[in-house]
Amino acid sequence: MRTLTRVILMLACFLSGLAMCGGAYAAGAPLPAHSYNGLALTPPMGFNNWAHYECKLNEQLFVDTANTLVSTGLAKLGYRYVNIDDCWMEMQRDAAGELVPNPKLFPHGMRWLGDYLHSKGLKFGIYEDAGYMTCQKAPGMYGHIEQDVRTFASWGVDYLKLDYCYAPQDQYPGKNFSQVAQIVYTRVSEALHHSGRDIVFSCSPPAYVFGKPGEFAEVMRWIGSVCNLWRTDDDIYAAWKSVVANYAGNVGLAKYAFPGGWNDADMLEVGNPGMSLTEQQSQFSLWAMMASPLLISTDVAKLSPAALKILSNADVIAVDQDPLGRQASIVKQIGQVDILSRPLADGDHAVALFNKGERPEKISVNIMAIGLRPGRYQLENLWSKQVSETRAMISVEIPAHGVGLYRVSAAH
Repeated sequence: MRTLTRVILMLACFLSGLAMCGGAYAAGAPLPAHSYNGLALTPPMGFNNWAHYECKLNEQLFVDTANTLVSTGLAKLGYRYVNIDDCWMEMQRDAAGELVPNPKLFPHGMRWLGDYLHSKGLKFGIYEDAGYMTCQKAPGMYGHIEQDVRTFASWGVDYLKLDYCYAPQDQYPGKNFSQVAQIVYTRVSEALHHSGRDIVFSCSPPAYVFGKPGEFAEVMRWIGSVCNLWRTDDDIYAAWKSVVANYAGNVGLAKYAFPGGWNDADMLEVGNPGMSLTEQQSQFSLWAMMASPLLISTDVAKLSPAALKILSNADVIAVDQDPLGRQASIVKQIGQVDILSRPLADGDHAVALFNKGERPEKISVNIMAIGLRPGRYQLENLWSKQVSETRAMISVEIPAHGVGLYRVSAAH
């Protein structure tokens, strides 16, 4: 099945002549035009506890979250991964070297939880670290890679988030950060690929060299050949400055994204205190434009109707999940407004006008600036649902910290 998926994707690239299938990538940064393992052909969607709960987690949290994803309809919209982050395990392995879930936090064990999630039509994600320890100093995978992958497969894990605290740099004298990370993550990737189970692989090395352009570029040259998605920025938190910082770090990385290889700007803060609804809507819009994974990190059971409405916008989700897999790029800047354009599989374009400033802005942009030829176009506002036509300009007033988001298609 994986081989067939690869053939189909390569054929689609050949027939379409799309830049994503080859020459669009920077010299020295060759990347596959398809998923290395046939998985995650659209960005993963679901839940991760870290941004909201950090180590305040237990079995009931994930059971309740799973139930709410189903009851609210979020699961049907694509939010299917329920991912456990750090702090789930005991601080020591057992006598056989096996990882041990904390029995007070997870009294039924991980296999039971995986089975429960699967019974709800959901998928099970877990956290580990490629180094000696996790960031919270629980046992890491280094020295136990194949053993731990077997354990995860036996639990029914569908998604592995692999952090990179306490990296084993001392084991590889003379090798730099990127070279060691490539060795370790490739070994995990190969173990996952031969585990007998389809496990999406979320990796972290780029985030550890963010702000160091040379080292970052070196990591990005290989990351897509062994991982399905990769963190590109600092840990996000529920503040506008954090969202803007992660947006700024991720928005220029379109050349590295492809179906099955995604730039991950970190979790969604929709539903958390600390940002206005306008700002929450903007994060959701920008993450969709950037083809970033959509992983909710809040108390899903207590989502306000307004926050639930943001997360449930099927038209915006469709932009994020577009099968062409092209991440948006900034095509124009007008003062404090970034104009992003993203080509879509059916020939449409998604266009976002992002006002980073502190006051409302009236903005007009020519259709040709977003990569379209002169002609008649239909503009669908993906938030207001208003539909209009234009031959030349997209004009909109954008609130401070707001995003105007459109699907632009040829008018008939």
